[in-house]
Amino acid sequence: MMDYIEFLFWPFLICLATVAIHAYFGLHVIKRGIIFVDLSLAQIAGLGMTMAFLLGYEPEGTVPYLFSLGFAFVGAIIFTFARGVKGKVPQEAIIGIVYAVSAAASILAVSHSPEGSEHIEHLLIGSILTVTPDVVLSATLVFGAIGLFHWLARSRFIPLTFGKQSGPSIHRVWDFLFYATFAIMVTTAVKICGVLLVFIFLVVPGVFGSLVAEKFSHRLILAWIFGIVSSVLGLVSSFWLDTPTGATIVCAFGLMLLLYALYRGLRPRLRAR
Repeated sequence: MMDYIEFLFWPFLICLATVAIHAYFGLHVIKRGIIFVDLSLAQIAGLGMTMAFLLGYEPEGTVPYLFSLGFAFVGAIIFTFARGVKGKVPQEAIIGIVYAVSAAASILAVSHSPEGSEHIEHLLIGSILTVTPDVVLSATLVFGAIGLFHWLARSRFIPLTFGKQSGPSIHRVWDFLFYATFAIMVTTAVKICGVLLVFIFLVVPGVFGSLVAEKFSHRLILAWIFGIVSSVLGLVSSFWLDTPTGATIVCAFGLMLLLYALYRGLRPRLRAR
């Protein structure tokens, strides 16, 4: 039992840290109606990592991270200005275009590489089960710094999404800071968890919290609880079933949300009885 707990300890901690910051951003993303922005930014970061891979750098190194971060910042700038044309073109359309182009560019970039398919698979599902204590510590520090910044500036970020922010120049600056910190978070997470798991960590807990509660703080707490429970279920299932960890956690999140949806649909009938 102790060996089992020790084996899953570090993957659980990185899930805990990732869910904590992703659930917060997820509530913003759901309210703004830009559900796929995380998937798009993650794919852009993955394209940066792919460029570094083609130049001969190992995915775990500093250079690929900087490449990914640079590409993600470009995406943050695009999405910041894309919000300004929302009246003519839905922002979600631009997000989808950016995702499709960056995904296609990644495939084209590694199409002649012998290890290209393995690289693309790593970008999709990550390697969360083999995470090291150093990686957990560095990622937690990054996520913690982002969370602290957003908490200190909550009077700016919360109204930006859930209320009204006066002044177009102020709006644009804080909107960019939102996407810039979002880009840092995604770049850090996708390197560990992969694109699919990062997307699930962002959206599913936020959806659950938004369905159950009205107040922002209550939604956030419920999203954290949902994310932690689903992560534990996915990790344990992956260990016992000997299945890919990232994909198993994704399915666990989907299953938990499905069970709640079924309960929500059956609740009126159960009360009637």
